Amino acid sequence: MYSARQLETAFLITVIVAGCLVVRSSGAELESVRGATNEHWAFKAPVRPQVPSVKKTDWPRNKIDNFILAKLEQNKLVPSPEADRVTLIRRLSFDVLGLPPSPEDVDQFVQDKSSDAYEKLVERLLASPRYGERWARHWLDVVRFAESDGFETNLQRPNAWPYRDYVIRAFNEDKPYDQFVLEQLAGDTLGSDEATAFIVGGPWDRVKSPDIQLTLQQRNDELHDMVSTTGSAFLGLTVGCARCHDHKFDPISQTDYYAMQAIFAGVQHGERVLHTPDYEQRVKAADELRPVLAELSKKLERFESLAQIQASWPSETSAVASDSQSSPATNRFPYLRSPVHPRKNVDRFAPVEAKSVRFTILETTDSEPCIDELEIVSAEEKPRNVALAGKGAKASASGTYAGSDLHKLEHINDGKYGNGRSWISSEQGKGWVQIELPDHVVIDKIIWARDREEKFTDRLATKYKIEVATQTDQWKLVASSDDRRPYKAGAKAQSDYSADGLPAGAAEELQSLLDQIKLIEKQLKQSTDFQQVYAGKFVKPERTYRLFRGDPMQKREAVKPAALSEFGKRIELPEDAPDTERRLALARWIINPQNPLTARVMVNRLWQHHFGEGLVGTPSDFGRNGIKPSNPELLDWLATEFMARGWSLKAMHRLILLSSTYRQSTKPNPHALTIDASNRMLWRFPPLRLEAEPIRDAILSVSGKLDLKMGGPGFDLFEPNDNYVKVYNSKKEFGPADWRRMVYQSKPRMQLDDTFGAFDCPDAGQIAPKRNASTTPLQALNLLNSSFMLQQSGFFAERLKQEAGNDPKAQARRAFWLAFGRESTKSEVAASVKLIKESGLSIFCRALFSANEFLYVF
Repeated sequence: MYSARQLETAFLITVIVAGCLVVRSSGAELESVRGATNEHWAFKAPVRPQVPSVKKTDWPRNKIDNFILAKLEQNKLVPSPEADRVTLIRRLSFDVLGLPPSPEDVDQFVQDKSSDAYEKLVERLLASPRYGERWARHWLDVVRFAESDGFETNLQRPNAWPYRDYVIRAFNEDKPYDQFVLEQLAGDTLGSDEATAFIVGGPWDRVKSPDIQLTLQQRNDELHDMVSTTGSAFLGLTVGCARCHDHKFDPISQTDYYAMQAIFAGVQHGERVLHTPDYEQRVKAADELRPVLAELSKKLERFESLAQIQASWPSETSAVASDSQSSPATNRFPYLRSPVHPRKNVDRFAPVEAKSVRFTILETTDSEPCIDELEIVSAEEKPRNVALAGKGAKASASGTYAGSDLHKLEHINDGKYGNGRSWISSEQGKGWVQIELPDHVVIDKIIWARDREEKFTDRLATKYKIEVATQTDQWKLVASSDDRRPYKAGAKAQSDYSADGLPAGAAEELQSLLDQIKLIEKQLKQSTDFQQVYAGKFVKPERTYRLFRGDPMQKREAVKPAALSEFGKRIELPEDAPDTERRLALARWIINPQNPLTARVMVNRLWQHHFGEGLVGTPSDFGRNGIKPSNPELLDWLATEFMARGWSLKAMHRLILLSSTYRQSTKPNPHALTIDASNRMLWRFPPLRLEAEPIRDAILSVSGKLDLKMGGPGFDLFEPNDNYVKVYNSKKEFGPADWRRMVYQSKPRMQLDDTFGAFDCPDAGQIAPKRNASTTPLQALNLLNSSFMLQQSGFFAERLKQEAGNDPKAQARRAFWLAFGRESTKSEVAASVKLIKESGLSIFCRALFSANEFLYVF
């Protein structure tokens, strides 16, 4: 049987879906909606209500209790008595921290006879870093946070985690909520780069299409996600329903929708550098290191040719070369320079006059040789590349590969780099290319490469010669590969130098240079190795149009960036407003105290997670299709109090946790059940089933294996693989790296792990402002038989042996303290001892992990 409220919710969903199928409302219909909603409670700014008086004056501890008790008294109900201290500390610990209290914490609280023992406990829990981890998970559900793209490839986003850490940090620091909102929309301008990951936190279709219609549709889907999530998370509005037509129930026109879409028109999915506090200092350090490295690298040029070595150390090299007829191109001196490299090669020689230069390839690593730009450098005070076709140089070759437009003879000297602008010979493993200069020029250097972008390393010339001529067919050899050491795949360009064969002075100087360069390169890498964050890339906003029926191929009038016209203070920006100005303006409109929704929506989310149900049962829909508040006066009082207290979340937590309403027992009352079976008036504290994350965290905590390391990249509950289409197979074996809190799981989209995914864990395919709490056979089977549970039950058993010895009675008593936070009864001990003796300690531990008392908060 379904409850009346479940039937009502199902009906409302049907109405919403049916409404969204309508193409577009007429202007008259929209005006009718506006007129009908002018009196809707959520669209009027909250007014601080008068705190109601009550008959039972000794029950309220703060003003929350007055509102609750007044409603109860109107319905001839009474609140439940206060829960005992053991129950309260366990409730508080799971609610605030998401972890069970230790036996020592329980004992300390129970034994504390001071009048403010409870208040001190609340303060201690709110100050714990575990608080941010617990409450960040609630927010991450609201904003559909995940660390993969979704869609068919569902590739991981390895740098999405800084947003999760930002949310945890924001809760722990009690960042004012208005600032929290502001940073998530415009944090790149406020020193919180990672916060804007909120905007691009949704699914992203990475695989693009050459079809213009599909491409435009993909882009509109991205923007729709940004608009919809912003509307639901901060405003509790289903703004996305106005994509194809005016909203059927709330005063949101289709133009309003596209005006909000224009706010995000400059936001693209992707990563950017995370500006950490030391970012500017590191940039400055890098700027100081680069010229030092350039100067050292320039000094290495002395070791790039025999002629330069002989000129630099004439007295040391003359004796070695005196018995030979050395020329600039024939190296009988024992020194060999660095091997060829795919990215860049420099051949230096004594200055020589040239009208033509020929580069002849004699051998390659494989296939036809490829050259990416052949540069001829003049021997002038200000060297220049004289080989450019744009300066009159003409190229010819022994033959050119005809299989691709990417590889043409004209690319050899067009001044553009990359494999896509290169020349390939038509001959296997050999060939020559020649450049005729417009005038005679004195040159001293040739620069060439296989692929300047270093994407390709095949077809590399490993044996070659370079000749110059002043007249036709009078070629003179100036450089070759003869004085290079053999090619080594993967070697660093221009850094694989060797002192072998050098005279002592030259060898010593070379080694000193190489050591200095290695040190500077290491320092430069450390300075420029910036953390990336998946928080969006911001570009010049594209123009936005209203789309007929939401079809990107049917553009209508252009739309300026603006906020929703019927809520709060109206804002509209110029059509050419820059991206940053747009997002800042929207954020400021959302957090403006005149906005009727922002404060209400957030305090309702807090209430929901403390009591299992919000004052408004549809936490991300405060529109006319949403459920009416059970206590509208209390909601408005909380909203105004929230703003009055500087948007402090901890202040609101404190109010709720210290109330008599929160401290009630869960004991059922037959009379109250007949009047308010769903407990909407909160005549008792509602029993709550733990979510997937605190269940797993509690198991690790009780087994003694929980790793409380905070922040950084998360752990993976799936087997690693690097398929083009990411395959998610749940792990069967777990080690210490997997024993962190579940909030630090690298959470994929649309994939749930085999064990805890069954506990209504959202898959981040869409927003999840309110989780289900189902009860299924699969949950019980997972808790009994999954490899994780078998492992952790074994660890729990080992802990009991260490802390209680081998006595089954002592083991049972300690187990109850660890698992349930209370003393065991005689009958429980007797039953436990029997189970331990018959089936083993590990089976007993599995039974405790599966108990309702472990899985529920009372």
